[in-house]
Amino acid sequence: MGEAKSSQPTKKFTLALVQMSMAADGEANLRTAADRIKEAARARANVICLPELFQHRYFCQSEDEARFALAEAIPGPTSTALSKAAAENHVTLVAPLFERRAAGLYHNSAAVIDAGGELRGVYRKMHIPDDPRYHEKFYFAPGDTGFCAFETAACRIAPLICWDQWFPEAARIATLAGAELLAYPTAIGWLPEEKKSDGEAQVDAWRTIQRAHAIANGVYVAAANRVGFEPHPEGRGGIEFWGNSFICDPSGRVIAEAARDREEILMAEIDLGRIDEERRGWPFLRDRRADAYRGLDRLYFGPAE
Repeated sequence: MGEAKSSQPTKKFTLALVQMSMAADGEANLRTAADRIKEAARARANVICLPELFQHRYFCQSEDEARFALAEAIPGPTSTALSKAAAENHVTLVAPLFERRAAGLYHNSAAVIDAGGELRGVYRKMHIPDDPRYHEKFYFAPGDTGFCAFETAACRIAPLICWDQWFPEAARIATLAGAELLAYPTAIGWLPEEKKSDGEAQVDAWRTIQRAHAIANGVYVAAANRVGFEPHPEGRGGIEFWGNSFICDPSGRVIAEAARDREEILMAEIDLGRIDEERRGWPFLRDRRADAYRGLDRLYFGPAE
């Protein structure tokens, strides 16, 4: 008897991550993103992911009500411009946006725009951090979309955003929703006073947790980070965004990684056939005990309770 062959055809495409630094001018950042999309498409990219809140410098370093004026509806001017770019370049986009959902209601969101310019869906960041120079709870309501995967011309994409990277529950639920690619638009970096003592450990932890999501779920994982120093608007330090955008395969192997100190378009071939191969060898989804995981819907149930 001959070797058994898969009934599923192998599907391959090229993924590009845009690692960019942000200017003070939002329109300039949008033009830069459009140029990078065109450049990646010319290099035969099929799916392109931009960094978190790419249209602006990271305004969450301080709490300023004036910054709410930066938000837009979806659909709106920026998502419309990106839909046009997707259609003109025949690419699927993961496009992070500062979303104005209603008066006084704002989200840190990501639109998935398909290669014909169609809006496939919007994900709203579920985990909202509040740390020194990361005052996101002031600006963003927690998302209510759940963890979802959107069908596109290339594959089923689950957009997750930055702080979501650290939560295995998010990656697992997105996988159970059918995701083949977890795309993490990101804005993460060092506080200058911490870089010398903790910088390398922070980058290693960030990379390791995401590689673990790829391994545990048998999916591709991609993180598109911004790069460069952005000063605090009130002159109190700032954040040095550490770049290091990367793509890893379903075994957790890093197949492409960007530098930490410059802009870059990072590209890698995605072979969806690898997902089935990895899950046959490491059948974590088969051996899950969903019946035994009661309690994951509770915040805590330790001995004190």
